[in-house]
Amino acid sequence: MPFTDYYELLGVSKTARTEDIKKAYRKLARKYHPDLNPNDKEAEKKFKAVNEANEVLSNPETRAKYDKYGEHWKNGEAYEQAQNARKEAGGRQGYSHSTGEAGDFSDFFSSMFGGDSGFDFGSYRSGSAGGKFKGQDLHATLNLNLTDVLHEHKQTFEINGKKIRITVPAGAYDGQEIKLPGYGGEGYNGGPKGDLYITFSVTNNTPYQVTGHNLKKEEDLDLYTALLGGEKVVSTLYGDIRLTIQPLTQNGTTVRVKDKGLPVYKETGKFGNLLITFKVKLPASLTAEEKKLFEQLKNMK
Repeated sequence: MPFTDYYELLGVSKTARTEDIKKAYRKLARKYHPDLNPNDKEAEKKFKAVNEANEVLSNPETRAKYDKYGEHWKNGEAYEQAQNARKEAGGRQGYSHSTGEAGDFSDFFSSMFGGDSGFDFGSYRSGSAGGKFKGQDLHATLNLNLTDVLHEHKQTFEINGKKIRITVPAGAYDGQEIKLPGYGGEGYNGGPKGDLYITFSVTNNTPYQVTGHNLKKEEDLDLYTALLGGEKVVSTLYGDIRLTIQPLTQNGTTVRVKDKGLPVYKETGKFGNLLITFKVKLPASLTAEEKKLFEQLKNMK
């Protein structure tokens, strides 16, 4: 059986990052998973192969050995020890791995284990103990409104006919992904279940603009209150509040209302702020008396 290049099998380069290797593995594992390919022996074979490739390449230690010794990575150290022993004994001919050719290793292992040992050098694979493989990871999207994440709450949803109840934390944000270990597909050949990844899709159902944990909103302010000061009732996500307006408040003035923004994820009692920008509204019309008063103000300058 010819040597299988794990990098080529996963479709990644030899300089690929661990995250890229895992990403490629998850994609192929979903594609060839036995649950999605019943009675397909070829898919089952490929599923086992990508699992093996992932196990070796996603572990820095085994990956280093694989890069150095190729298909015989598991017994490569034994080769070096024996080679060193040969050198010490003066036997400097024969098995040199400096060429990087697999044949040198195979010849060495044959002499070490014996031609009739039953060890198949071409088909040797690390695999998983007992041939057990983790089940398929599942992915789901949970749709929420912005008002749903103001407080921690329980929510039930259904995936593949199974109802799952989770706790939605306060401050959960759009695009956030959480992992539920063991809630994925059934394991293969007695292996552990896969995991369930839930992505939150949060829709802003409020009149506020979201900026991080802060909320922004414009409020109209009548000319007289802007000039003379006073009070204004403003609504927040947590109820109405009464703000004191300073005299001569300019158009575009922004005030900060502390702790009336969004809750901060996993930081109990911590909130963003509410930023209110006042838009001073001019009266649409003036009575004769109002016009006279404004004329008097103008002449006082």
